[in-house]
Amino acid sequence: MNKPKMATEKGIPSSSRVLMLLGQLERTNGEALHPDTEVTRQLTGKILHLIQTQEKTRKEIMGKGSSGMEVILASLENTRDLQTILNILGILNELLSVGGGRRVGVFVSKGGTAILLQLLLSAGKESPPSEELMLQIHCLLAKVGPKDRKFGIKARLNGALNVTVNLLKQNLQNHKLLLPCLQVLRVYASNSVNAVSLGKSGVVDLMFKIIGPYSKKNTSVLKVGLDTLSALLKSKMNARRAVDRGCVPALLAIYQDWHRNDTRHRHMLIRKSILGCLKNVTNIKLGRKALIDADGMRILYSTSTECLPVRTLDPLVNTSSLIMRKCFPKNRLPLPTIKSVFHFQLPNIPAEGPVAQIYNQPPGVDDVVDESDDNEDAEMDTEMDTENEEEEKEAKNDDIETDIRKLRPAKVLTRPFDELRSYERFFVELSEDFQGFEFGNTKTAVPPAPRTPQPRHLQPIVVPTDRAPPLSCPDPLLKTPGMEKGEPPRYEDQPLSLESIALTKATEQGLDRELTHSLDKLTLDPSAGPENGTGAVPDGTQEENAEQAVLEVPDTAALLPLHDPDLYLEMVKSTRSVPGYTEVAYPDYFGHVAPNVREPILERVYGVQRTKIFQDIERLIHPGDILDKVVYDLDLQSVPVVTDGETLKFNSQFESGNLRKAIQVRKNEYDLILNSDINSNHYHQWFYFEVSNMSVGQPYRFNIINCEKSNSQFNYGMQVLMYSVQEAISGSPCWERTGLDICYYKNHFSRSSIAAGGQKGKSYYTMTFTVTFQHKDDVCYFAYHYPYTYSALKMHLRKLAEMRTPQIYLREDVLCETLGGNLCPLLTITATPESSHNDHLCQFRNRPVVFLTARVHPGETNASWVMKGTLEFLMGPSTQAQCLREAYIFKIVPMLNPDGVINGNHRCSLSGEDLNRQWQNPSPELHPTVYHTKGLLQYLAATHRTPLVFCDYHGHSRKKNVFMYGCSVKETVWQTNVNATSCDLHEDLGYRTLPKILSQMAPAFSLASCSFVVERSKEATARVVVWREIGVQRSYTMESTLCGCDQGKYKGLQIGTRELEEMGAQFCIALLRLKRLTSPLELRNHAHLLDVENDLIDTRCKITSPTTYVMEEDEPAFLEEVDYSAESNDEIEPDMDPEFHDNPALTDPLSDSEINNQDSLI
Repeated sequence: MNKPKMATEKGIPSSSRVLMLLGQLERTNGEALHPDTEVTRQLTGKILHLIQTQEKTRKEIMGKGSSGMEVILASLENTRDLQTILNILGILNELLSVGGGRRVGVFVSKGGTAILLQLLLSAGKESPPSEELMLQIHCLLAKVGPKDRKFGIKARLNGALNVTVNLLKQNLQNHKLLLPCLQVLRVYASNSVNAVSLGKSGVVDLMFKIIGPYSKKNTSVLKVGLDTLSALLKSKMNARRAVDRGCVPALLAIYQDWHRNDTRHRHMLIRKSILGCLKNVTNIKLGRKALIDADGMRILYSTSTECLPVRTLDPLVNTSSLIMRKCFPKNRLPLPTIKSVFHFQLPNIPAEGPVAQIYNQPPGVDDVVDESDDNEDAEMDTEMDTENEEEEKEAKNDDIETDIRKLRPAKVLTRPFDELRSYERFFVELSEDFQGFEFGNTKTAVPPAPRTPQPRHLQPIVVPTDRAPPLSCPDPLLKTPGMEKGEPPRYEDQPLSLESIALTKATEQGLDRELTHSLDKLTLDPSAGPENGTGAVPDGTQEENAEQAVLEVPDTAALLPLHDPDLYLEMVKSTRSVPGYTEVAYPDYFGHVAPNVREPILERVYGVQRTKIFQDIERLIHPGDILDKVVYDLDLQSVPVVTDGETLKFNSQFESGNLRKAIQVRKNEYDLILNSDINSNHYHQWFYFEVSNMSVGQPYRFNIINCEKSNSQFNYGMQVLMYSVQEAISGSPCWERTGLDICYYKNHFSRSSIAAGGQKGKSYYTMTFTVTFQHKDDVCYFAYHYPYTYSALKMHLRKLAEMRTPQIYLREDVLCETLGGNLCPLLTITATPESSHNDHLCQFRNRPVVFLTARVHPGETNASWVMKGTLEFLMGPSTQAQCLREAYIFKIVPMLNPDGVINGNHRCSLSGEDLNRQWQNPSPELHPTVYHTKGLLQYLAATHRTPLVFCDYHGHSRKKNVFMYGCSVKETVWQTNVNATSCDLHEDLGYRTLPKILSQMAPAFSLASCSFVVERSKEATARVVVWREIGVQRSYTMESTLCGCDQGKYKGLQIGTRELEEMGAQFCIALLRLKRLTSPLELRNHAHLLDVENDLIDTRCKITSPTTYVMEEDEPAFLEEVDYSAESNDEIEPDMDPEFHDNPALTDPLSDSEINNQDSLI
């Protein structure tokens, strides 16, 4: 195009000339009848010249308040002169080539897209169409399309799709015109309806005429053609059409050719685009089968292996890995049933819900198999033509409660007071007159203390070897009668009397090693009766030369004042488990001393997840290398016996243990399967098991293959915990963070729709870690988090009772008996009144109540460690502790779910239900601990003693730090579009005071992570029910991380028991400050802690979304970012226009279509 020569007028700035020319053009457009074509052509030519030669004129035209764009578009719409049209298109190209998306946005907002599409349609009717005009139009559409959310709909309704397709077919060898046409087609195809329409028009076949084997020519055309094909193949209909035409082998051959010839890796983006096509075509079952039949798994594996040494080729490796994982044949979990291996018959079955489904499931149903793939080909494309399919959807959370009436706390007495009166016996302190009480006498200040066990100063446990009959050994687990006969333990068996139980060390025949080199399991043996003395052996049964091994129990009394191994064994004997456990884990017996060195959050090694996934893929490519040897299986009557010296031994048959099956897949690699919660078919997260028979210095890989959550803190630096018995004997009895190459990812084991709450096509996830053992013949234990058993709680409570002083009022009651026959303790702690004088008694009885609970979820063991810190502080001798006891009466239920803790559950009680979802209407038969805890609170409310603070201690698996969830009408409404009056939103802001105090004094606490939004999915939780029905304004869930902290003093460190117990103590100190701050005398001086209105405005509450059937938890969506390596799929392609990435409809999704969206949990 010849550029017209422009005459310049002296003294007039160029910008002014542009405005002058635009003004003239506007006047010309305004001529009603026939605008002067020649004048319009000259004016547009002059404007184009100025824009091309002087950049500032572009800013003048696109400046604020300028009508330049409207004038130009009006001229384009009105003119029919070809040269004028070309001039205007040139102007628009110059204007939109710079300035980013803002200028394109202005163009779209002024209706420019519709004008261009209409111009395209008109140009297409010409025969032949002007090549230069078509080139200019398509160049502009390629820039505008990605920024116009309704571009696809507009193009389809306008009929522009066929114009571009026909032009493309006629110019396959004209690469100058071919490139912009393909760019526009790529944008067209991003609309699902357009993709189907284009597929029917033969565009998929057309793309295979453009793409081809390695060539140095026309690489830009090839790249855009591949991207267009990839967009088309996102449609299932197009994918099936492509598979039927044999495109999968063709794409694999093209990819291999580019891989072989692109030795300098200059065309990595083209190779990635080929993989993008394969990724989309394998979204359907036919595509996956076609890839496997074409030997695609081997091809992708070998090419990816060759790419691994070159870091810049990681996008190819990642995408290849994603395709291989998707095409990896789905395997059923190697279990006979997904239900728990342990069965507990409920006294009555719920009428509906997951538990009812389990009990109503017909016999013989295979609840492990997943049939989702079998039905996939029957699915039809549902991409329908709608006018609003591309409209932006508002991101809203339907889980937030919007009913103001439900948000207003209202005390609800759901039980008659005559019935609640039965709880009066748990509030003896309110009626005690302390007459005749000797306030200096410890024995009368509290109930008599239990018998104190004799201290053990390095007292050895004598353990006979296999050459000697058993003597006595004070160690864990109960052997029930009949077990020697091979009968499975039954819950119905009555607990053995303590007098009839002696402790022995179980050994295996043929082994003759010292205990320090071969540590077997500790058992409780009832064979030694009292007639033979405690642990004595009948006369004549012991050889004179019998060898004995001596186990030196480390003396931890100074470091662990609340731990006593002998007392722990005594507590174990009265603990009732469904499996009838007969062993005690060494860590629970020896105890745990927190390490002096804090453990940092593990830095994630780049590509570790990809490496693990490739090792999994090798199982399919090299099946002969897989052993597939079952070495531990609770489903079998007799656990497999390991006879060789190279296979690990596993065990989980002890309190809180959880490991169902172990399969040796390679020499030093094991797949592990966790047990479901009893009366449930899911909730696989908590694990606690024993490993022995290891070799020193060899790395062992462990894969827990039936995890359900879509993400985990194991991807963000959290490590598993390991306890070495050899280290404990050597004087370091402690759990330590361990494991390298830790990651968490979706695997190839399918989850049945029964296990996924009716959802089909779900997969399990693998948590993998590698450990190198340091001691020969060691016994090591692995756990999800620091174990804290029910027997440990009983031991700690007994030891706490020994700490009482005359100034401490401590009473331990039995709140109720659980389904499993275990006792649920209730503690009352306060300060003894100074005297029996009326004034002192009045002050004593009028103290506000603080109600604390913990461990409703068994797998959240950190909640028990925080509670331990709280209890130790409350029973401590410090002045602060005494002031706190004088300020409040503490009612504490330290373990709401003893049965779940004992039996190794993660989430549920023996009823198979999450107890923290039963607070609205708990059953006295199925949920006795919640039923009676709520009864205590209702009694307090009915007697006008509503607690000042209620706090339920929890653990959080997907966030860092310690934080709180509370309840606020105002903050909930602010997150919705509900119109509410100021009267509706009026509330006391005191609910924020305690979290704010904690944020100022507790280094692990994060106020920014707190949320006070009430959600529908949480309406049956303790926090919301106590706030809404009992009327406790300060009703909280306090969440403690399972991983570590990312702020404050502990930033970058994994959390340990020392920090958790410290948090429990800091909570107590915060309560003391709360008391002082809320007293009338102190309120005026500390108003800054109560004035939190600005905090509410500045704080962004992270809102959770509705929970899923399987992943129902007290956790919001996972918010941290992580390099998923093989799962990531969102690399920016340098040769693509930046604007293209700004359109969410065109960019690749963050993860494959099979990858779950991140769950939002409680």
